Amino acid sequence: MYKYNDFDEGFVRSRVAQFRGQVERRIDGSLTEDEFKPLRLMNGLYLQLHAYMLRVAVPYGTLNSGQMRQLAYIADKWDKGYGHFTTRQNIQYNWPKLADVPDMLSALADVEMHAIQTSGNTIRNVTADHFAGAAADEIEDPRAIAELLRQWSTDHPEFQFLPRKFKIAVTGATEDRAVTKAHDIGLRMVRNDAGEPGFEVIVGGGLGRTPMVGKVLREFLPKADLLPYCEAIVSVYNLLGRRDNKYKARIKITVHENGLEKIQALVEERFASIRETFSGHDQALLKDIEAAFAPPAYVEKSTDGYEAARLANPAFRSWTDTNLSAHKADGYAIVSISIKKHGATPGDATSDQMRVMADLAEKYGHNELRISHEQNVILPHVHKSDLAAVYAALREADLATANIGLVSDIIACPGMDYCALATARSIPIAQEIATRFDELKIEHDIGQLKIKISGCINACGHHHVGHIGILGLDRAGVENYQITLGGDGTQTTSIGERAGPGFSADEIVPAIERLVTGYLDLRTNADETFLQTYRRLGMAPFKAILYPAEDKANAA
Repeated sequence: MYKYNDFDEGFVRSRVAQFRGQVERRIDGSLTEDEFKPLRLMNGLYLQLHAYMLRVAVPYGTLNSGQMRQLAYIADKWDKGYGHFTTRQNIQYNWPKLADVPDMLSALADVEMHAIQTSGNTIRNVTADHFAGAAADEIEDPRAIAELLRQWSTDHPEFQFLPRKFKIAVTGATEDRAVTKAHDIGLRMVRNDAGEPGFEVIVGGGLGRTPMVGKVLREFLPKADLLPYCEAIVSVYNLLGRRDNKYKARIKITVHENGLEKIQALVEERFASIRETFSGHDQALLKDIEAAFAPPAYVEKSTDGYEAARLANPAFRSWTDTNLSAHKADGYAIVSISIKKHGATPGDATSDQMRVMADLAEKYGHNELRISHEQNVILPHVHKSDLAAVYAALREADLATANIGLVSDIIACPGMDYCALATARSIPIAQEIATRFDELKIEHDIGQLKIKISGCINACGHHHVGHIGILGLDRAGVENYQITLGGDGTQTTSIGERAGPGFSADEIVPAIERLVTGYLDLRTNADETFLQTYRRLGMAPFKAILYPAEDKANAA
């Protein structure tokens, strides 16, 4: 992991001291709420429906055990004993008191963490593949690049007042687990004809009110050119991006209105003019950063005990079938810990559960944890001989749900239970869907199926790229839920298509049940996923399942 140097330490501490003074002036009335708002947003503090919310950055989703324990400590001391992991690999505390926030930030600084630029019209937390450094399909660990981007973007003087928020995602693998095509800038590591690693640069993706799939700006960009090229992109956006209408201010609209060719020409022109100013210091810095991300000291042990445990324990075998992924090192596995127990709030972990995960990472996982954009926690490096012990500890902590990638592994934003922007509840719908399919005992038969729920048009729940997306809206004071089908957030990214009229809160769970059980009849075999079936057959048969009365009326 990257370790703070003296500059990092001093920078974060000075920001905490600065914000402490601003909070004191807000409390004594020297600052109005309007004056305080831009200051608190620069430090990740929102004002939600019922209380303030502090959003803490987990850069590129990487944590060590000490940091996870500190997150648990903060949850106990200044919140209600839990935290919420988000789709930007952050953690949110939903109930802090304003007077306590500077102490929370100071406690974060103690373990090299902060909340800087987790909000506001600036470059947000850089996200990455949550299997980075461990995945079997990886070209290179992209986290050093993500750290370089973090340092470059933090308090960058040109980019603190962009037209709107700006999000970057990085992956070094063949399979896109970072949703790069739904970001303002997506970076996918590829190799050129000479076998050298570089990046495919994608620009103008995004969800929200106007969802768009990002477009390829450069098919291959050498690693040495990455920082000046990203600076050129953001500079062009900062100049052209609309400030007259916040709904048209994201770079996706800038690309759409100006055309990709014009944006390419402007970026290349800007890149040529600034490239020489990057004198190589960025590459020297990158080399130092890369040294911090050296692979752990893998061990060689027999895996016979793991195979025996799988044969002896059906529950353990089921968990290994769903929650493990292939690792680049022989004898190792990537463990995904589901924070989606049936009926629980997606993404919420108690302080006790955080401490259990920290202990497991320290004892069995080379002291590394990751937060995924799918609101789960990852132990990226676990030897197979230790998996039975890991599973037993997770089961005792209520963290051993075997549902990664299944119908109950639902992404859901906080919705109207917390968020001031939300127009409908997300959490109860996710809980009811997960509980219902647990009752039916068919989710393992269903196989891979991603349901994603947002409580408003801002799409924090990524519903546009869900195989089944659910968008909660307000219709004359009544919650109404629209369904979209066929979305995908991988390397074959697609935006889901709206199925038809929305459903009430009472109708949405039966509608999803009808849809999923109907899919089982439509698929050609047990290996054909929901998305594959949808792409083969199109909307029509699924719409007939969702709206049987309408189908009968048309037939008559």
